[in-house]
Amino acid sequence: MGAVYFYHLTRQPLEAALPKLLEASLARGWLVALRGRSPRYLDWLDQQLWLGDAAGFLPHGRAGGARDADQPVLLTTEATAPNGASCVMSVEGAEVSADEVRALERVCVLFDGGDAEGLERARAQWRLLTGAGCGAQYWSDESGNWVKKSEKPEAGAI
Repeated sequence: MGAVYFYHLTRQPLEAALPKLLEASLARGWLVALRGRSPRYLDWLDQQLWLGDAAGFLPHGRAGGARDADQPVLLTTEATAPNGASCVMSVEGAEVSADEVRALERVCVLFDGGDAEGLERARAQWRLLTGAGCGAQYWSDESGNWVKKSEKPEAGAI
């Protein structure tokens, strides 16, 4: 059973934090579905990932292409991941379900602390997922490094 990690961005923007989290996921051998709510936002993220420095290039692609199944990181608005993702990263409040959390290695919910609406969506997701018995961790970068602030074990865990 997987877990859901909530990443509260307070000191760095998503485009700075995301590559590090993607690199860590790929280093674990996970394929990633990066799920957003709007194609336009994912277009912007796609550009940000291409603009990274050459040493830190992250192989990725947009869903809807002929090579979706081959993408280590697939940017999508859909709940399905043709690349066989074992990790879903949710941005801009994209929904994730308790069933996904249970089926995947990891679900990451990234949200901007300066966005009141995004913060409330993340809180609602926390309540929904932990209420469904999913294990969850809350991480903040307020100190300049990721620090775990809270953890709720999965229901029934000892």
